[in-house]
Order: sequence, then C-alpha cells, then structure tokens
Amino acid sequence: MKSNLKFFKKSKTLPVDKFFTNVLYDNKFGYYTSQFPFGNKGDFITSPKISSLFSEIIAIWIISSWELFGKPKNLNIVELGPGDGTLTNILIKSFEKFKEFNKSKKMFLYEESNYLKSIQKKNISNRNVKWINNFDEIKKGPVIFFGNEFFDAIPIKQFKRTKKTLFEKNYKLDKNFEIKEILKKASFADNKIIKSYKTLKKLKFIEFPKLGFQELKKIIKKISKLNGCILIIDYGYLKPNNLNTLQSVIKHKKNDLFNNLGKADVTALVNFSLLSEFFLKNGLKIKNIITQKKFLENMGIINRAEIVAKKMKFSEQSDLFFRIKRLLNPSSMGDLFKVILAYKFKDSNFAGFK
Repeated sequence: MKSNLKFFKKSKTLPVDKFFTNVLYDNKFGYYTSQFPFGNKGDFITSPKISSLFSEIIAIWIISSWELFGKPKNLNIVELGPGDGTLTNILIKSFEKFKEFNKSKKMFLYEESNYLKSIQKKNISNRNVKWINNFDEIKKGPVIFFGNEFFDAIPIKQFKRTKKTLFEKNYKLDKNFEIKEILKKASFADNKIIKSYKTLKKLKFIEFPKLGFQELKKIIKKISKLNGCILIIDYGYLKPNNLNTLQSVIKHKKNDLFNNLGKADVTALVNFSLLSEFFLKNGLKIKNIITQKKFLENMGIINRAEIVAKKMKFSEQSDLFFRIKRLLNPSSMGDLFKVILAYKFKDSNFAGFK
C-alpha cells in the first residue's frame, strides 16, 4: 500500500519506536493529531469516562498527598496526557470544595498534541489551568505528576536476543509497499542500557520504553529538585514473558497492527517491574505496585458509591454499580491495570497503598 510510504518519511527502514511515533504523532497524518479516540464514538474508553467516581478518587488522593506534604502554600499538579479533559473537569470541581487546598494548588496540563489540546480547551470549563510543553515553569513547592493511560501510548523499542547478540526489530517497505519486519544489530548504547536492567536479563524478546524513560527523566529531575511524586495508572504486567504486547484498536475492536495506520490506536502493555527498577535507578523511592482494584478499594470507592447511590433512582443505581464493577473486576480492568507511585519525600505514608 502506497499510503504506508508517508509513515517512513523517506527512510528505508525504521525501528519500531520511530515508526509508531510517526504513525501516532505525525503533525499531518498521526492518529493523536487527527482522530478523536475517546469514548463510545471513539476507539477506546478510559476509566474517567466509565465513572466520574474514578476521577473523584484521584482528586481525594491528590488532596491527601498535599496534607502529607504538610499543606504547603504552593503545590503543583501536572496531569500527563489529559485526553479529552473529562478527568480534569472533575478534579477541578472536587478541588473547589476544599478552599485551603484550592488556593494552594496550581494545575498544569502536559499535552503534546495540538489537536487534543484544542479539544481539551473546548471541554474544560475552568480556565484556571495552564497547558505546558515542558516543566520549566514549575519552580516552587512540591509537585504531583499524575498519568492515567499515558505511558502505554509512548512507542517502545523491541529487541530479540540470541546467545551472543542483541538485535533490534525494524520495519521496512518492500517493493509492493508492504511492511516487513527485519532485524538489525542493536547499537552499542542500547546494548549497554538493556544489560543494565536485572528485569530484562533472562528475556529473549525485550520491549524497552526508551522514549518513555526519556520523558520520565524530565519528571524525575523536577521531583528530585522540588520534592513530590508521580502516580501512574496503566494496563500492564509484573512478570515479563517474552511476548510482543503491541496492539492496535479501532472502534473498540482489535485491529491488525498494520491496518488503518494513522486511524487506529497503537499501544503496548507497560512492564511495571521495569518501571519500578527505572525509578529506583534514578533516585526515587517507590511504593508496592498494586492493582487498580486494590487502589480504588483502599481509597474508598465502594463506600463513596454507596453514599452517592442513596440519592439515585434504582435504574441509576444499577448503572452506577455496573460501572464500578467494570473498574474493579479482576478479569478485566481491576487486575490488568496497575498502579505505581514513585516519590521523593521523607514520609511514605501515601493514601491507597496499605
């Protein structure tokens, strides 16, 4: 297909991460720069869209972390990849109920896609937030970074390891413009960094989030300087198993990886054990990785749902608890989604991680 040509940008071959960076983020043809991906009319649905209580729980967690920090007069909150602004709106409404906290906080939205930024600006009613492309403006007070389904959307590298050699997977266009997989000997730098992670030692097939780690290093630098934390919620695994986790979705259905390029979402499962090792290597402490189910239950989502349900009709109650069940069900989002907290602060008694 000649349409595949535009994603190679005159290159004969491209590593997996660079190819899918073009597919997802190209200014003209990229998925996140031209498609509306969220909700029933989009390609996938995220937790804030399933139930507003998810966002309320995140708001409560942020406020409790501010209290743990000693109620500083300057608190920076950075939402990573705000989607269509659904979560942001509920955070803002929740924060307004706590006057002292609301006065102390500054809220930043980190978004690279101008297309999604324009959607967010239409949807977010309160303009007391600031969109940023970097973290230079955050200079005073502790900082809380939060990302829900942010990390999975950053393209990964893929490697195959033999007894003696590490190869990187690349994509190449053949004479019929079909995409083929080829292996190239990994660079010295990539070889060295892969060898440095215990999590990856015995694997024959390796997924490595080099671009994601570059983003996180900027975040860690800011946390290390100002104190604070980063909370990541995403789908992923704890035990690497040599599997290729790249997946494509369109209209809520699985899609062949190379079909509908630029029109379908492409993500990879997050290796939470590797993520944990990365944070520790870079000087942050971590809390135990837990499931989304455990985190939300620890934060009191069931009790909150029961309180809200008292003011509802029976049909509304049924819908509410159906949605909560979807967030907590171990066979779907409840266990597949994991929660990790990395921080720099003297006190480790963060809410939700009993």
